[in-house]
Amino acid sequence: MVLDCCRNLAHRDEKKVNEMIIRALEASDTTDMQAIYAHHVLHGTGTFEETPPSVEEMAERWQRVAARGWSWLAASDATGLLGFGYFSQFRDRYAYRFTAEDSLYVREDVRGQGVGKALVAALVEAAAAQGFRQMIAVIGDSENVSSIGVHASLGFQKIGVLRAVGFKFGRWLDVVQMQRALGAHEPDQAA
Repeated sequence: MVLDCCRNLAHRDEKKVNEMIIRALEASDTTDMQAIYAHHVLHGTGTFEETPPSVEEMAERWQRVAARGWSWLAASDATGLLGFGYFSQFRDRYAYRFTAEDSLYVREDVRGQGVGKALVAALVEAAAAQGFRQMIAVIGDSENVSSIGVHASLGFQKIGVLRAVGFKFGRWLDVVQMQRALGAHEPDQAA
């Protein structure tokens, strides 16, 4: 599946231009997905996990989200998996059934080349198509300007900062919360 919003995106390699596609994540992606996420766990503050999960654990996480009918998407080109993202219900309680939370991770060597923005745009489109009315981004580290910028460029508004709620790499980290209405829905409309 190639989503219409992202069909013709490209990024520049030093030697050639590769077409990037956004598609449903596949079982064959789990090893690369785990490697991308492990890099973020070990070197980044976008996730507060400190020990990388195994390939099997990542596959289980993917299957849990997919089993609920929510999207887990992959960005890929001729070089392989560029990044992945997914959305799930913001919280488990039934009252949150129309609010999604997104998560995304991009391969280190292609950060800043539009992969994250393409994934978030596709997640927004997929969540709206599935009847979600709001999307929340819970961004680890208030210094994570790339994720904050990507979300802001797609209409997310900063709604709050949880100060010093995580501790990783010997320092206290904030969590930035951003929100955006999906489709034509306004926050005060009845379901």
